[in-house]
Formats: sequence, structure tokens, C-alpha cells
Amino acid sequence: MLAMPRFFGYNSNMIIQNLDLLRSDPKLFFLYLACFLPVMLLSLTLHEWGHAFAAHLCGDDTARNFGRMTLNPLAHIDPIGFLMLLFVGFGWAKPVPVNSRNYRNYKAGEAIVSLAGVAMNLLLVLLFSGLYLLFGWLSIKTGAQWMRSKFLWFVLYMGISLNVTLFLFNLLPIYPLDGYHIFELLLAKRLPMKVFLFLRRYGSFILIGIFLLMRVFDFYPTSVLSGWLLDGLNDILRFNPLWYLYI
Repeated sequence: MLAMPRFFGYNSNMIIQNLDLLRSDPKLFFLYLACFLPVMLLSLTLHEWGHAFAAHLCGDDTARNFGRMTLNPLAHIDPIGFLMLLFVGFGWAKPVPVNSRNYRNYKAGEAIVSLAGVAMNLLLVLLFSGLYLLFGWLSIKTGAQWMRSKFLWFVLYMGISLNVTLFLFNLLPIYPLDGYHIFELLLAKRLPMKVFLFLRRYGSFILIGIFLLMRVFDFYPTSVLSGWLLDGLNDILRFNPLWYLYI
């Protein structure tokens, strides 16, 4: 499972590109870390747990036997992948081991397990969006000082934008992303096998190429989509709580 986050107001969720904050505003830099790390760990952990739990429900306990059906982030985080995510903006978590031959129904099991991870990210988008609306409404009605906390709005923003990114990016039909397994499941009998062999052999290079192109052109489609979602939430509130980040 691959992940590519982006950070509001800066080029990306890369520590190396936010080191200028350490010089100009150390408090904001450490606030960024304090918000980003828990949200990232929660999002990756629930994504991988979703795969493991779905496999268990479909009859395969491979992930459970390997200790992956847990909410302990240490079971899911790949140290190198996580450091790459922090410093380069492109990384991964440990893949969840499954044995599709154990599924009670192969096609249904393959689809459910493949979609379970992004389903967890979608649920987190809905959860953080609901909290965004709730706290935004309370900040308008009560005017409480703690409602203006940068920590609160950093966390809610990142919870939304990061999980929108994980949800959409992992649906790309490129190996080894979750979307590839759905793509293969639906079109295995309609497309030549060489298409799938090509994607399995070169999928990781294609993803790196996509990432580099986005970096070169400084254009991140998932950031645009998460921005539209936030604009919609702000329209409902008739107020933009993210202005608290600049107070």
C-alpha cells in the first residue's frame, strides 16, 4: 500500500520542505509534527487493519496469524517506508499478507479485501468532515477560545486531506495499489494477460513517474479534490475555520 500526502499551505507533507519553519516559526513546525504524525499513523493503521479484518471475515486468517489484525501501528508501519513518507513525500506501509485460496468466495473475497482499506479511509474522511462541521458550528455559536486552537484545525484539516488522498490514490488501477486488484478482477477475461504482467512488472516505476510529474508541475489532483470538499464544508458553515491557522 502506497501513500502520497500533501500539507495545507506548504508544498507537501515532507519534513525536509518544512524545515524553514523550524527557523522562522519553531512552534508552528513542532505543531505540524504533533498533528501530522498521529493522523498519519491512525490513517495507515486503519487502512491496513481494514484489509486484515476483511480477509478474516472472508475466511482467511493469514493476516491474523501474522499479528496484523491489530490497531497497534507498530505492526503495520514499515520503518523505511514511513521515513520516505516523511522526508520524500512518497512511502508505504507493510503489505497485509493474505491467501486468497482461503476465501469462501474467491471473487467476492478479493473485491471486499481490496476495497476494505480505502473504505476505512473513506470512513475517516466522513468522521473528520463531521467533526469539522461540528467544531466549526460550535466555534461560531460559542466563540470559545479553545475552538480557535491551531492544533484542532491542523488535525481536522489533515484528517480530511490525507484520507481523501489515501482513498483516491489507492484506487488507481496500478500495481501494487488496491485499485489494481479490482481492475484485474473485473477485466482479467477481457484484456490480454500481457497488460497485467506489464503492470505487475513496472507498476512501481509508473507510480514513481506519476509522483515525479506532480512534483515537477506542482499539481496534486487529490489536493484539489480535498480543497473542493473543504470549500463545500465551509459553504455549509458559511465560515472558514481554517483562518484560525493564521491567527
